[in-house]
Amino acid sequence: MSDSLVVCEVDPELKEKLRQFRFRKETDNAAIIMKVDKDRQMVVLEEEFQVFEIRTTEDLTEAWLQEKLSFFR
Repeated sequence: MSDSLVVCEVDPELKEKLRQFRFRKETDNAAIIMKVDKDRQMVVLEEEFQVFEIRTTEDLTEAWLQEKLSFFR
């Protein structure tokens, strides 16, 4: 009863974007959202945000996340 484990590859373009993101010099906020493409069994770029702004902790609400980062689809 052993199941085979399938591990996803990471898209080479996404790897490069992640490397650039990790070592970027900007001090503003940014985000990379990734998803798993089940058909290709690959982690791919979903969305990229270069600059977004949170003024206070009250701004960080579920509605804000839905609008800005599309986390809750």
